[in-house]
Amino acid sequence: MPDILEQLATCIERGKVNAKAPYPPDMKGEEGADELTKKALEMKIPPSQLLEQSLIEGMGRVGKKFSEHKVFVPDLLMAARAMSAAMEHLKPFFESGEARHIGTFVIGTVEGDLHDIGKNLVAMVMEGGGWKVIDLGVDVPPAKFMEALEENPDAVVGLSALLTTTMASMEKTVKLIKENKPNTFVIVGGAPLTEGFAHKIGADAYGEDPQSALNQLSAAAS
Repeated sequence: MPDILEQLATCIERGKVNAKAPYPPDMKGEEGADELTKKALEMKIPPSQLLEQSLIEGMGRVGKKFSEHKVFVPDLLMAARAMSAAMEHLKPFFESGEARHIGTFVIGTVEGDLHDIGKNLVAMVMEGGGWKVIDLGVDVPPAKFMEALEENPDAVVGLSALLTTTMASMEKTVKLIKENKPNTFVIVGGAPLTEGFAHKIGADAYGEDPQSALNQLSAAAS
């Protein structure tokens, strides 16, 4: 692996956005994800290689640490910021077809629930993991998920809920999706949920945390 790919992966993992960014303190003044991605493309390193060996690798490392409680939400958010800075340089290649996403991921917080922190973390980790993310936001009615699936028939769906009172809405959404598009892979997550509840309502998987969700969907897509 060229050194620049490892350097970029480290910037993603540590949340080093660019040379001006003061975070993390021990990398102050060093080039970040922004500059290194630009340099790597100028070196003619294929965008797909950058995505797989730097962005996905870096987000995978920080996601694993998050799952092991070695880093916390702010660290994950900074990693996502660094990843977004790198993705800005790669977007033209996705649009031209030179680089490809693993798949399309539709995510939203279910109807009646306005919480978005967990949803946003999952969306960031999924994008860093090579997925095209369609974020429907919060308080999303079942019909809106269906509309997104009509426009993206091969997408997988992620449903988030933080309130126990909206778990019924999640069940309703899963039921509607499975009745109309039974082959759609649905993963659910949120503080009050359990794997048993996920299976009970007909979901295909339960994401305990963002990295768990990414691992399960990447395995399902392979």
